[in-house]
Amino acid sequence: MPHFASPLLRNIIIRSPFDSIMRKQYLQYLKTLRMLQYDGFNTVYFGETDIPESLVTGEDLRDEYFIQNPTWYIVHAGGSQGWVPWKYRVFLRDELGVQREESIFPEFCDVVKKAYGRCVIVLKDRRWQEERRTKEDKKSEAQAHVPPVINLMSVTCCPEVAKSYGHELLTLPFHYNYLNPLDSAWSSLKWFIINNRKEFCLQSIDSIYSYQYMLFSDLISKGIERISPSKWRMLINKVWRWENYYLSKCP
Repeated sequence: MPHFASPLLRNIIIRSPFDSIMRKQYLQYLKTLRMLQYDGFNTVYFGETDIPESLVTGEDLRDEYFIQNPTWYIVHAGGSQGWVPWKYRVFLRDELGVQREESIFPEFCDVVKKAYGRCVIVLKDRRWQEERRTKEDKKSEAQAHVPPVINLMSVTCCPEVAKSYGHELLTLPFHYNYLNPLDSAWSSLKWFIINNRKEFCLQSIDSIYSYQYMLFSDLISKGIERISPSKWRMLINKVWRWENYYLSKCP
């Protein structure tokens, strides 16, 4: 008589030989973060998200020639008090690419210094950076590592620039990016776009063609506005509970 595997075994988690190293890296990041927080630093999560043209229009713009369609990148930051009082940036990336801006991060550091004082600025680690560092650190003691330059798709961030304004820059290890509340805020923004894009669309029809105009700036602005300070506090509290859980498991 055939025996079937238990349904509990259908989802198998494959462990990596680097799991323990990654866990130590995260714990070191978390201990450094808490030490800075207890020292009076305010936590700010800085990052970007991509907004493909198809998400805004609701149309599948792919074709057989695999032409790259325009994608916008939104750069912003938030924390327990809501979005940082800084004018977010929107960059367009197409087949010509986009040059990373080096002046944005110093401006951001100056704004948060005036608004909050000393801050620990948390960025998501890029996957290829994380995998490379994991291999390099396999035989070494894990520590909170911050590369000399962190390149987002549209902005360059430098730890030395942050220090010159009295801040500290930390990178959240890639495999723990779900503990970045900014990711949840970006998800809320994208759901707002999907559910409300028709309200920000104007159509014009003449004798031959039909035109569609998207009030893109208004759509993004309204979506960001809908993520209120209370929503941010809820996201921060969720991350805080997870951080406490991991610290409680720390020997």
